[in-house]
Amino acid sequence: MAKSRRFWMKFALVATGLTAAAGTMWMHRSQSRVARVLRMLSSDYFRRMSPAPFRPALDRWSEEYLTVCWLGHASTLIDFFGIKVLLDPVLSPRVGPVPWLGNIGPKRYIAPALQAKELPPVDLIVLSHAHYDHFDLPTLRQLQKTATVVTAVETSELLDGMSFAQVKELEWDEKFVFKSVRGDLEIMAVEVRHWGRRWPNNKPRGYNGYILRRGERTVLFAGDTAMTPLFEKHRRFGPFDLAIMPIAAYNPWIWNHCTPEEAVEMANSAGARYVAPVHHETFKLSDEPMDEPIQRFSKALVSDPSRIAWRKTGETFLLDRRGSRLLSQRSSA
Repeated sequence: MAKSRRFWMKFALVATGLTAAAGTMWMHRSQSRVARVLRMLSSDYFRRMSPAPFRPALDRWSEEYLTVCWLGHASTLIDFFGIKVLLDPVLSPRVGPVPWLGNIGPKRYIAPALQAKELPPVDLIVLSHAHYDHFDLPTLRQLQKTATVVTAVETSELLDGMSFAQVKELEWDEKFVFKSVRGDLEIMAVEVRHWGRRWPNNKPRGYNGYILRRGERTVLFAGDTAMTPLFEKHRRFGPFDLAIMPIAAYNPWIWNHCTPEEAVEMANSAGARYVAPVHHETFKLSDEPMDEPIQRFSKALVSDPSRIAWRKTGETFLLDRRGSRLLSQRSSA
């Protein structure tokens, strides 16, 4: 009886070891979605988050300028001649579907240039689509509820209970005029090539790019997009002073996310004067090295590097009312 018990204990230990070894081998070699997530979680667990290399000098911002600051990933803060606009605010340490467990999604490599409590009062929040790395509920809950929210169709229900001043869903080619004591800002939703489900088996939701216009200055925000000829059609809504373009998460998700070269090509098709690269160096969402997207983006504009709005998290882009570019106002983090 004792020998039989020892045999089965040894058998269980060996079987457990073989199962663990097989599972580890599968996790490191499989290209399935589950294996990719497990690899990401295992590599993220002990990694420390780096501070943003730069911070916006908010005390030097002026209503006389169009000021655009990259906070990290797709999150961008705009002072549009006095109207504060926040694009796709995602300031949490992780993004994922289970916030009450600290999230189980990707961990930031670089901290946001500003935390939610450091943001100036925001007038308008613009959400491109419902994916967790663009529509972060923990961040949205921290923002001032005096703001108006513009979002894609079938996504406003995610904001239930947050009591923002107004929530407006826009379909493609639909316009909304935000009115304030400082004047009006027009925003129009435009079609891009992506998808909008918050979870793979979730209901279909909208996904937008946006055109923001005030006076003679116009900004194109692509949200998330794969390569598409749509930006050539969007050219008729320009001219665009700045195109904010995603440049990463393309390997192997090329049908949902453009490459850096394609981002430049689409910005060129739209007729943008300057190009701001976003959606890189913050979260590892795909297989390409973290520094590859910005290197390829810079190479794609090597013939005219002055068109690059920024390269690092926390950097700021400025235009005056005539469209002339000014030196960035930033401070080291």
